[in-house]
Amino acid sequence: MPPQPPAELLEQAADWALALRYGDPDPAQRAAFRDWLAQGPQHAAAWQRAQAVFQSFERLPPGLGRQVLGQVDPQPGRRRALVLLAGLAATGAAGALAGQQPWQKWRADAATAVGERRRLALPDASALVLNTDSAADIAFTAAERRIELRGGEILVTTSPDPAPVARPLLVGTAFGEVRALGTRFGLRELDGRVRVAVFRDAVEIRPSRGAPQRLGAGAQAEFSETGVWPPRPVDDSAAIWEQGMLLAQDMPLAEVLAEMARYRHGILRCDRQVAAIRVSGAISLADTEGALDLLARTLPVRIQRRTPWWVVVVPRG
Repeated sequence: MPPQPPAELLEQAADWALALRYGDPDPAQRAAFRDWLAQGPQHAAAWQRAQAVFQSFERLPPGLGRQVLGQVDPQPGRRRALVLLAGLAATGAAGALAGQQPWQKWRADAATAVGERRRLALPDASALVLNTDSAADIAFTAAERRIELRGGEILVTTSPDPAPVARPLLVGTAFGEVRALGTRFGLRELDGRVRVAVFRDAVEIRPSRGAPQRLGAGAQAEFSETGVWPPRPVDDSAAIWEQGMLLAQDMPLAEVLAEMARYRHGILRCDRQVAAIRVSGAISLADTEGALDLLARTLPVRIQRRTPWWVVVVPRG
C-alpha cells in the first residue's frame, strides 16, 4: 500500500471532490484543479483516496450521499472526519462507515432532516424535541419509559408518570443511559461521548462501565462508556435551538459557523484569519443564509459562495 498522503493534501483533495462532484466549477476552477493535481505523486495519491471515498457515497440512494456529506463539518477538530474517511478508503471500509448512520436514522421511530426540528408528545404527556439531523426510538413498557438516542440532539421535558406504578424515564445512548429525576434536560451526541445539559431539577448519568453521577439544574457534563467529565455551568440559552435560534455570547466566529453548519447541507468553512473574531447576539438557525448575510454586515468578513453548498467566510477586502 502506498504511503498515506499528508492530512493537508487529503483535506485539499476532499475539497476538490466536493467542488467537482457537487458543484458547478467554471473553466478557471477546473484549470486550477489540474494544476493542483499535477504538482506531484502525493497529490495524485490524495486524489485517488478522495475519489474512493466519494464513490462510496455515490452507491447510496440518490441524494443520500450528499446528505451524509452535509453532516461533515470542516472546522478544526471535526474536519478530521474527511481525513479519516480518506484513510479508510484504502482498506475499503469507507462504504460501511458512510452508510451506517443514515440507515439507522431511517429505521428510527422519530427523525429529522438537516435543518429540521420536530416536537413530539410522548404517551405519558412528556415532550420530546429533536434537533437538526437527529433520530430517536421510543419504547414505553410496563416497567419503564425509554428513549434511545440514535444520533444528533434531543430535548426532553418530563411529566409525572400516569401509570399506577411510577416508571423511570430513561434515555439510552451508545455510551450509557441518563435517568430523569423530574426534569427538563438535553442530550447531544458528540465524537465518542454525549453531552448532557440540565435545565430543571436533576438527572442521573450512568456510563456503561463507570460510576453513576447526579447532575443538577444549571449544569452540563459529558460522559463516555467509562465515566463522566467534571460538570460545567449551563443556562437556558443552551436550549434556544428549540426556537430555531443560537445565542452567541462572546463566541469565536469559528464556533458560531460550526453550529450553523449543522443546520444546512454542504460545507461551511471559516478562514483561519477570521476564526477568532468574537460574536455576540441572536443568530437564526432556521435561515442560515440570512444569518450569514447578517454576519457579513456586522463583522469584518465577507461570504464566498463557491456553490450553494460550499461557502467560505473570509476576511473583508
